[in-house]
Amino acid sequence: MLASMHAMVLRNPGPDADFVATECPLPTPGPGQVRIRVAASSVNPLDLKLASGQVPLLPPAPCVLHGDVAGVIDAVGDDVLAFSPGDEVLGFAGGVAAHPGALADYMLADERLITRKPRRLSFMEAAALPAVFITAWQALVERGRLEAGQRVLIHGGAGGVGHVALQIARCIGAEVATTVSSDDKARAARDCGADHVIRYREEAVADYVARLTGGEGFDLVFDCVGGDNLAASFAASKLVGRIVTINARTTVDLSPLHAGSRSLEVLSILLPLTAGIGHEQQRQALGKLVELVEEGEFKVRLDERQFDFSEVAEAHRHQASGKAVGKISLVRRQFWDAAQ
Repeated sequence: MLASMHAMVLRNPGPDADFVATECPLPTPGPGQVRIRVAASSVNPLDLKLASGQVPLLPPAPCVLHGDVAGVIDAVGDDVLAFSPGDEVLGFAGGVAAHPGALADYMLADERLITRKPRRLSFMEAAALPAVFITAWQALVERGRLEAGQRVLIHGGAGGVGHVALQIARCIGAEVATTVSSDDKARAARDCGADHVIRYREEAVADYVARLTGGEGFDLVFDCVGGDNLAASFAASKLVGRIVTINARTTVDLSPLHAGSRSLEVLSILLPLTAGIGHEQQRQALGKLVELVEEGEFKVRLDERQFDFSEVAEAHRHQASGKAVGKISLVRRQFWDAAQ
C-alpha cells in the first residue's frame, strides 16, 4: 500500500516563485471526499496570482497549486455515493486555501465539485475546462442573464475563459463580439463562434460601438481582462446595461456606471473552496459542461505548447507572456506511462 506520493511544490512565493519536486504523504479521503489519481491539470491566471503572492490564499505547506484536475478516482470516503473507484472525472477542486491542488500524483476533492468526464474529451481536454467553463457560465448566464438576440461583448475572446464564453454565448443565441490582439487570436475567436472580431489596438471603443451597435452599446459586457480595461467595458455598455468582470483590481472611475444606470457584477468561483458556499452552483455548471460536450456543441482549444508537471514554472511563464491561444495543458507523465 502506498504511503507517499510525488508533488510539484511551490517554493519561494513571490516574483521569483519556482517549484520543486517533493515527496508528500498520500492523502486519505474523508467524509464527502474522493481521491483522484491525477492525469492532467491546466494553467489559469489564478495560479500565477497565487504563486506570485498577488492572491494571499495559498494552500498549506507543502504548497500544491492548481485547481483544475482530470483523472481517475481510486478511493472514496465512507459516505460518498455518487462516485466509485475507476470513475473518470474532472473538476475544479483545490489549489487554494485549505485545499491542496492537482500538481501531484493524487488529489483529494469534495464530491460536489467534480463530475464524470465526458467520453468525447481526452484527459488533457477535460483538465482544461472546469475553471474556465464555470467562470464563463456563471458570468454569462447566472450573473449576466444573457438571452437570445441580445448583443454581448467578450473582452479577450481567444483566452481560456474567453474562448469558452464565446461558445456559450453562441449556444444561447446571442450576437457575439470579442476583442483580440493578433491574427491568430482573431481566427481562433471566429472558430469559437464570434460574429464580430475587434482589434482593440486599432479601433477605439466609440468606433466599434458605433459600427456594431449603431452607437447604442452592448446589452452585456463580459470583461475577462479587467483592471484598467474596465473603463473600456463601461464605455461599451449600453444605458442600463450589465458588465461582469473576473478582475476588479483597479482604481478605475465608476461614475460611468452611475451616469448610465449600468450594473457591475464581480465574479469569483473560489467561494466553494474559501467560504464553503456555492457548491450547488458549481455542480450545475459542470453538469451543463457535460451536456454541451456530449451534444457536440462545445470544444476546448488547447495552446500548441504542452507541459509536463515538472515544467510547471515554464508553463506559468508562457501563460504570463500573453502568447498562449486557448488553455495551457499540464500532463502527469507517470499516469500516461502507467496506462501504456
